[in-house]
Amino acid sequence: MRNTELLIPASSLEVLKTAVLYGADAVYIGGEMYGLRAKARNFSMEDMAEGIRFAHQRGVKVYVTANIVAHNGDLEGIRKYFHELKELGENAVPDALIISDPGVFMIAREVCPEIDIHISTQANSTNYGTYNFWYDQGATRVVAARELSMRELAQIRTEIPEDMEIEAFVHGAMCISHSGRCLLSSYFTGRNANRGACTHPCRWKYYVMEETRPGDYMPVEETERGTYIFNSKDLCMIEHIPDLLEAGVDSLKIEGRMKTALYVAAVTRTYRKAIDDYKKDPVLYEENLPWYRTEIAKCTYRQFTTGFYYGPTDEHAQIYDANTYIKEYTYIGIVQKTDQDNWSMIYQRNKFSVGEEIEVMIPGGDNLNLKVLAMADEDREPIESAPHPKLPTWIRFDRPLEPGWLLRRREQKADEK
Repeated sequence: MRNTELLIPASSLEVLKTAVLYGADAVYIGGEMYGLRAKARNFSMEDMAEGIRFAHQRGVKVYVTANIVAHNGDLEGIRKYFHELKELGENAVPDALIISDPGVFMIAREVCPEIDIHISTQANSTNYGTYNFWYDQGATRVVAARELSMRELAQIRTEIPEDMEIEAFVHGAMCISHSGRCLLSSYFTGRNANRGACTHPCRWKYYVMEETRPGDYMPVEETERGTYIFNSKDLCMIEHIPDLLEAGVDSLKIEGRMKTALYVAAVTRTYRKAIDDYKKDPVLYEENLPWYRTEIAKCTYRQFTTGFYYGPTDEHAQIYDANTYIKEYTYIGIVQKTDQDNWSMIYQRNKFSVGEEIEVMIPGGDNLNLKVLAMADEDREPIESAPHPKLPTWIRFDRPLEPGWLLRRREQKADEK
């Protein structure tokens, strides 16, 4: 079995640090330009340098996305950007660049040949011939197209050089278009998905209007599930880790450079434990499947599918469903520092009050259910609740916490109220 990397997305410095603390082997991030998540907060050069140093000091790699479909006017800016990346300073140079465009690839090879290049899923690599082509050009890894089956991945592994790495998505949002090459956003809103500004029209609800009857909207009844004809369930492969590892996948990639620290902590910790359990003992992995399912369901998601991994006719294959997110937990904050008498300071993200029960996520896998005994504002004046987001808030529990631990609150379902 090959070494297995758990690759986690990060939208900000805070999320990067959370990913590292909760078990990532590598993190992928975007700068302020040339990545495919224009609406993410992304990283300034200063934050990028700090984040890469933080990760490297803990043995974690960082990859930077530059995977737009580039136009003529982008190329000189990309050249300058790559020069800036290679000059970020000691212990702050990215471990790899994620690229899809051949022109951008050539610039990277010229400007920073010392940095590895990974070929993005946007390049639609669906066969071993394409993998070998990129290997011959100097790429060290190819991100598999999402449309590949498990059998195809296993065959690719046997037909490419031993030191060529395969990266594959295992969790997160799925795109209705072939590896993200969609024109709906550009057509409807003028915002180009292939340049990072997708408005996700695949998630909208659609009707049909006949030309001679304007204003007469008829629902598109694809199935009894509704009218979201372009909308996919979310990918989840937590129950199929053995198949991915046996197929020879080197890097298990989580989607979500727009996600919160809560999402990243929960997904990272769950997949970390699943990978480690299986490598330690496959029986242990099977025994812990209920825990993985429970923890992964605590993330916000759209219902789960195994995508194309087991073929389009499989009962778990990618299908379309309602646009509704399932959200069972609310993000409270991350412990920034601690004080005597079991006080911890967070930058509060959602309202909570004295007397509520909060769940504390410990990176190793345990959860603590603790009652909020007291609260104070940044001046250490007592308060009963924290209604305003992002303010420093002190919380006292009946035991000490540690910096970096994440706090969340379970939301009551309608039938529980």
